[in-house]
Amino acid sequence: MQYCFRMGLIRQGLAHDLSKYSPTEFSAGARYWQGNRSPNNAEREATGISYAWLHHKGRNRHHFEYWIDYDLVGDRVLTGMPIPRPFVAEMIADRIGASTVYLGDLYEDTAPYIYLTKGLERLWFIHPDVKEQLVYLLAMLAAKGQKETMTYIRTVYLKDKTRPWTKPEDFDTIRQAAEERVRQTAAVSKTISDSEKKGNLIV
Repeated sequence: MQYCFRMGLIRQGLAHDLSKYSPTEFSAGARYWQGNRSPNNAEREATGISYAWLHHKGRNRHHFEYWIDYDLVGDRVLTGMPIPRPFVAEMIADRIGASTVYLGDLYEDTAPYIYLTKGLERLWFIHPDVKEQLVYLLAMLAAKGQKETMTYIRTVYLKDKTRPWTKPEDFDTIRQAAEERVRQTAAVSKTISDSEKKGNLIV
């Protein structure tokens, strides 16, 4: 909620993840909560499927899984659709919040970027423009921190109505700076790698 507010997304912040209070999601969250990873992963391990996640992703537009539809022009049955920028921004807020919860005192602003890039090649179902936006914004977060990134999202990214997304000129520079910050926060990378081995990626 607080991260949405800092981006100027007041209504989305107030409504963020309200479906978690539904019986389907709340009961699973209470039963499988562990504090250092998503209870949806624990539910999958216990039952083979997470009904809480299936319920959640179909009701919250800040998850790219919400935007999967039939592919009418490509060679896949299903594919990712473009996502309106306010929901991409809310996705950034959600990833910061989840990383903060799961990493606790180890959290650094590199964490959401690390979580995303470790699973990036497997995320074939994200629209290419959305994938670029996520990489750029999370790389900016890693390289420049929350204050500058939130300001950029609020005053530039959400104000720009250009369609389709155009890769910024400093895309590669920002990503290189993010990779350097990742190398400087080795403890975070190790913790996330250990979590990945257990199947606990935030993607």
